[in-house]
Amino acid sequence: MAFSELLDQVGGLDRFQVLHTVALVVPIMWLTTHNMLDNFSGAVPSHRCWVPLLDNSTAQASAPGALRPEALLAVSIPLGPNHEPHQCRRFRHPQWQLLDPNTTATNWSEAATEPCVDGWVYDRSTFTSTIVAEWDLVCDSRALKPMAQSIFLAGIFVGAAVYGQTSDRWLAESARWLLITGRLEQGLRELQRVAAINGKRAVGDTLTMEVLLSTMKEELSVRQAPASLGTLFRTPGLGLRTCVSALCWFAFGFVFYGLVLDLQSLNSDIFLFQVLFGAFDILTKIGTMLLLRRVGRRPMQVASLVLSGLCVLAITLVPLEMGTLRSALALLGLWGVGSAFICVTIYTGELFPTVLRMTAVGLGQMLARAGGILGPLVRLLGVHSPSLPLLLYGVVPVLSGLAALLLPETQSLPLPDTIQDVQNQAVKKATHGTQGHSVLKSTQF
Repeated sequence: MAFSELLDQVGGLDRFQVLHTVALVVPIMWLTTHNMLDNFSGAVPSHRCWVPLLDNSTAQASAPGALRPEALLAVSIPLGPNHEPHQCRRFRHPQWQLLDPNTTATNWSEAATEPCVDGWVYDRSTFTSTIVAEWDLVCDSRALKPMAQSIFLAGIFVGAAVYGQTSDRWLAESARWLLITGRLEQGLRELQRVAAINGKRAVGDTLTMEVLLSTMKEELSVRQAPASLGTLFRTPGLGLRTCVSALCWFAFGFVFYGLVLDLQSLNSDIFLFQVLFGAFDILTKIGTMLLLRRVGRRPMQVASLVLSGLCVLAITLVPLEMGTLRSALALLGLWGVGSAFICVTIYTGELFPTVLRMTAVGLGQMLARAGGILGPLVRLLGVHSPSLPLLLYGVVPVLSGLAALLLPETQSLPLPDTIQDVQNQAVKKATHGTQGHSVLKSTQF
C-alpha cells in the first residue's frame, strides 16, 4: 500500500492528526453527557396517590383523634407488592378498621381501591424536579418515558443514516479517499496541507503529481466501483463482513442504551453508579486498545460481547435484595459493552476498503441507534416478567459475539484501499495462510 509511504513522509501521527482528534473528542464528550442526562432529568422519585387525609388540611381536621401521618397513610393507601405504600392506587374511603391491631394491612379488596384520580405526591428530597414528576409519567403512563428515550435515539438514527451515506463524498480532508476515488489534484493538495501543518513544508513541496502517480501506480490502476450501501451487500467477500459487523453494532446499542438509561432499576445509588461507570469505562477502553494489539481484533470482539452478555444474564439469578451484587454485574456488563464498542469501531475500519469504509461505519452507527431505539422499549416487557428484559439484553450480545467468529482477523494487515484489496487478502489467506510479517503502521495504534 503505497499511500502509507506518502503518509509517513508528510507525518502519519503528528500535529495534524492530534488537532483532528481533539476536534472530534470535544463534541463527543458533550454528546455522551447529553445521552446520560435522562438518568437524572428523567428519574422516577418515590410517589403515592394524592389523598385528602394527608394532603388536604380541611380533611385532616375532620379526622378522628390526633392520628399520626403514618396512621393516616395506612387507612388511605393500600400496601403494594413490595409491602410499601402502593404507588398507583388508593382507598376509595378511609379504611379505619386497619387501625385495629388485630387487622392485617393486607386485608383489603380490589373493589375498595381506585386509581390516583387526583394525581400523585412525589418525594422531592433527592430530585426536586424531573420530567416524570412534571408530567406524571408513572403508573398507566410509565411507558411514555422509555418511548421518549426511543424517540430521542430515533433522531440520532436518522442522522447516522443520512450522514453515514454522504460522508464518503463530503470528507474533503481525507487524502486517501480523494486519491482512491480519482480526485488526484485535491488529494495532492490535502497531502501538502498535512505536511505544512506538521512542520514538513519542504516535504510537501517535493510532492508533485508525477511523484504521486509513480508512488500509487498500483492503487490508481484499479477501477473503483461506485461506493454505495448496496455495494457492501452485493460484493463477494463483503456481504458476510457487513452483516456480522452490523449485528455487533446493533448488540452494542441495544444493550448499552437499554441498561444505561435505566440505572434506577438496579436498586443502587445512581450517582455513585454513574461515577464508577464513567471512571472505569475510561480505563476499560484504554485497556481494550492495548489488548487489541496483543490479542487481536476478532478474539477481543468475541470476548467483549460474550462476557458482557453473560454478566447481564447472571443478574437474573441474583435476588433483588442483593443490590450491590446486581450493580457490580451490571457494571461489568456495561464495561464489556464499552470494550465491544472500541473493538467494533476499529474492526469495522479495517474490514472494509477506503472507498466504502465510512459507508460501513455509518451503517454500523445506524444499526447501533436502531438497537438503542429498541433497548428502552424492551423494558416494557417487564410487566410480564421482570427478568425478560435482562434475558434479552444478555442473549443478544452473546449471539452477536459468537457470530463475530465468522469475521477474518485484520491485525497487522495493511488497510485495504480498494474492493480488490479485500478480495486479494481473502485469496492470500485461503492459499497461503496469514502472512506473519506484513505489518504496516496504518493498522497500528
